[in-house]
Amino acid sequence: MLLLFDNFEQVVEAAADVAALLAACPHLDLLVTSRERLHVTGEHEYPVPPLVHEEGVDFFVARARAVQPAFVADAAVSEICRRLDELPLALELAAARVKVLSSAQILARLEQRLPLLTGGARDLPERQRTLRAAIDWSHELLTPEERRLFARLAVFRGGCTLEGAEEVAGADLDLLQSLVDKSLLRHTDERFWMLETIREFATERLEASGEAEELRSRHAEHFLALAEEGEPSLRRYSTEWHDRLEPEHDNLRAALDRLEAAGETQLALRLAGAVWWFWDARNYLVEGRRRLESLLRADEHPTAARARALNGAGEMAINAGDGAAARLWADEALALHRQFGDAWGSAYSAQLLGHVSLDQGDFKAAQPLIEESVRLFREVGDQHHNLFATHLLAWSCYRLGDLERARALYEDNLRRARAAANRNIEALSLGVLAAYFAVEEGRFEDALAMLTEAYRINRDLGMPSVQTTIDLGRLAHGLAFAGRALAATKVLASAEALREEIGARALRTDAERDGKTLSAIRTLLDEAAFDEAWEQGRALTADEAVALALDL
Repeated sequence: MLLLFDNFEQVVEAAADVAALLAACPHLDLLVTSRERLHVTGEHEYPVPPLVHEEGVDFFVARARAVQPAFVADAAVSEICRRLDELPLALELAAARVKVLSSAQILARLEQRLPLLTGGARDLPERQRTLRAAIDWSHELLTPEERRLFARLAVFRGGCTLEGAEEVAGADLDLLQSLVDKSLLRHTDERFWMLETIREFATERLEASGEAEELRSRHAEHFLALAEEGEPSLRRYSTEWHDRLEPEHDNLRAALDRLEAAGETQLALRLAGAVWWFWDARNYLVEGRRRLESLLRADEHPTAARARALNGAGEMAINAGDGAAARLWADEALALHRQFGDAWGSAYSAQLLGHVSLDQGDFKAAQPLIEESVRLFREVGDQHHNLFATHLLAWSCYRLGDLERARALYEDNLRRARAAANRNIEALSLGVLAAYFAVEEGRFEDALAMLTEAYRINRDLGMPSVQTTIDLGRLAHGLAFAGRALAATKVLASAEALREEIGARALRTDAERDGKTLSAIRTLLDEAAFDEAWEQGRALTADEAVALALDL
């Protein structure tokens, strides 16, 4: 015999009776639906997931047409389904609104899901007539301690680690386990998280608890400490730390928003001054620049926190191709770091100013700034940034016509980088030696091999997409001068499309090189062939463009 018990969470205290029944009846099977486990011997749990996206869209359209037969799905429907976590009840309640709202209007109102998602059918149980009632059905079954923790966990955006839950929300492992068992909290990849529809309900409970401001303050303090702990590693482009911060990005955003809204701009500058390395490495250039510049304008007090944030704003600006803004921020940063006796900060600011001067073609002005940076990084023992500053110094020598010194510096940097297992500087050195020496000497096969190796190193390191555009541009340059015009066009077009996607602009040096590449291509291709290859190249990913270059 098979018995079905539905909504068993309402009588979960009877679980012991179920166990006794099973023990007495060896040919009995039970199928139980419940929002929490029964915790009896022999129980096998099958979590019922939300719909997959395509199912969610189909379900929404079917329910919408039940009330509006002429309803036609558009792009907003797909986003509605994602925002509602593909939950059938939420989708059904949202679809009922198509009688009075367009899909776009429904989507716009989903910032506040719970007030919108009401009006279920009269023949449904009361708990299924609104989304709030459906969630409240489970919430009412919680103990007071579980309710308190459930509300506190709403302070996190995008979930949290066990350590974060313990430190910020005062979580207890048993209570976390209980909330997971009761389907109000989820746990995957060592993170606890809520569906956004559930989190909105929890946020209402948090606001009503009177603890909201205290929790948000603890949340901001926790993520400020995390970012500052990781800053030394982030400076060295540590993949481990970038990977660690990626799932916390929404929490970092929330912390910045809270600090700025509360007028705690110095703390916000400290946080932004630490986390901008992550933004730079993971291609959040537009957002990072906007946040840094907004904070710098909101608080102009000359502090160490401002100095670090100024360096970030300068780096973001130069990557966006805005040399004037980069110079403005870096100038102030250098003055502040010198005032506070911060040798490392001074070294980075001097490097930034030298980089700006290089980009603007003032190579004589750039050289002493970069030499100062090389010296300071050596004195503070930062080998990685000393190598990068030396890389820029070599470029200034190259542009001033001192090719012998430039080549010697690049080759020495390559040797030192390999000895130190510094793959980042190894790739930079290979790229320049290939594009500006091997190509010029007609050693095209050597150049393409070195450029490909540099690209692969940077890809494996997870370097910013800005660097990928540089790698692709150099590869296109080598292909063009090797006579492979079609491949060069496609690779260069791929680089240009990627720049547009991430909101970056080619630096002066890269733009000059790309101009030479285009000139070489145009001597080999007619207009129609060029246009066709360019359009094809814009559709290629970086990996596809490199594979094309290698005839793979």
